[in-house]
Amino acid sequence: MNKDKEALGSAPIGKLLFRLSVPTVVAQIINMLYNIVDRIYIGHIPEDGSLALTGVGVCMPIIMIVSAFAALISSGGAPRASIFMGKKDTFSAEKILGGCFTLQIIVSIILTAILLIWNEDLLLMFGASSNTIKYAVDYMNIYALGTFFVQLTLGMNAFITAQGFTTISMVSIIIGAVCNIVLDPIFIFVFDMGVSGAALATVISQAVSCVWVVGFLCSGKTLLKLKKCNLRLSPKIVLPCIALGTAAFIMQSSESVISVCFNSSLLHYGGDIAVGAMTILTSVMQLAMLPLQGIAQGAQPILSYNYGAKNTVRVKKTFRLLLTTCLIYSVTLWVAVMLMPEVFVGIFTPDSALLEFAARALRIYLAGILLFGIQIACQMTFTSLGKALNSIIVAVVRKFILLIPLIYIVPHLVSEPTIGVYMAEPVADIIAVTFTAILFTFQFKKTIKVLENPML
Repeated sequence: MNKDKEALGSAPIGKLLFRLSVPTVVAQIINMLYNIVDRIYIGHIPEDGSLALTGVGVCMPIIMIVSAFAALISSGGAPRASIFMGKKDTFSAEKILGGCFTLQIIVSIILTAILLIWNEDLLLMFGASSNTIKYAVDYMNIYALGTFFVQLTLGMNAFITAQGFTTISMVSIIIGAVCNIVLDPIFIFVFDMGVSGAALATVISQAVSCVWVVGFLCSGKTLLKLKKCNLRLSPKIVLPCIALGTAAFIMQSSESVISVCFNSSLLHYGGDIAVGAMTILTSVMQLAMLPLQGIAQGAQPILSYNYGAKNTVRVKKTFRLLLTTCLIYSVTLWVAVMLMPEVFVGIFTPDSALLEFAARALRIYLAGILLFGIQIACQMTFTSLGKALNSIIVAVVRKFILLIPLIYIVPHLVSEPTIGVYMAEPVADIIAVTFTAILFTFQFKKTIKVLENPML
């Protein structure tokens, strides 16, 4: 175990990033399969497939909020645990693990109560129509019961990754995903449960993953062990974690607000087909972005550990490699989407009208994705180095200052308002990447200088 820990501070950066990123990329992709597989099966339900897919798409903002609360705690707690590991302070790192675990449980209980009481009102607010509300409610009524498992699986798995055990974190996701893929067709088609069956399959699968994750953190195989004596909530321990995780929370929770804005605008200008297309576009973007997020998460333990150990050479080298890798991927993805959007859209629907509409919209929606590798690399580095304020600024600028206003402005500037709604995304992305790159250039140099010269 000590060998595993020391590798973060001594192993060759390229090989280490590859070893940590590959399982994390696989885990990210598999994690997304919980929802993607649901949508693929739901989209192929006889007769009602298109409406059912749109109804489940309306649930996505709420699902994003559930995930965002897991990120609020874990995305701040895990990097801080890595930083303390770099300082050789395992005691403080385990205090962070225990405090975040307790906080995740409290948050999950509150979220479950809210979703069970007000889910229909929330779904209508998030863009459900009279044609799709039935499917949305059927899905969310069951999914809400699995909030506890989602919180602990996503939240605690981040601490496994933060220790460098990315293969273990990958396995925890694979176990649940395999269950989901097997159970989905059984519940949806064999038992004729429709969207309710898809939700039930997801809940059972997340429960299986949760047992695996918590079991590992309580075992003797982990570097940071989940101990009863560390479960007490201490503001001194958890508040800095929440502050650092706020950027990730804003990034993920704002997706729900943005989905409301997109869905309401698209429903106004283009009707149910435009909202259905947005469900597909969001699914494609999430699936395509997962390797980027996985690579960045693989770099997080290396960045955080070496920052805590004050090894600036490895911090700088890791960032340069992360930036190069992310940029190569985002450009390659952009080329693929521009050349064959129908291939991506066809995964989610056999409906020829929806496929044709969504394929055109996808080219527009992802037009700015080629530069997004810069955004992801800079954001993850800010978080890995514990720079909470910078992370929050970057998240707020892209989502709230740029994208939300543009969703309502751009449709009035073009001849096709529906297409104008989709255009808001690439316009916001290009401006946000430019801002992030400038901010990061100044702040990263300053951080490295202070680390090398503590008296400054």
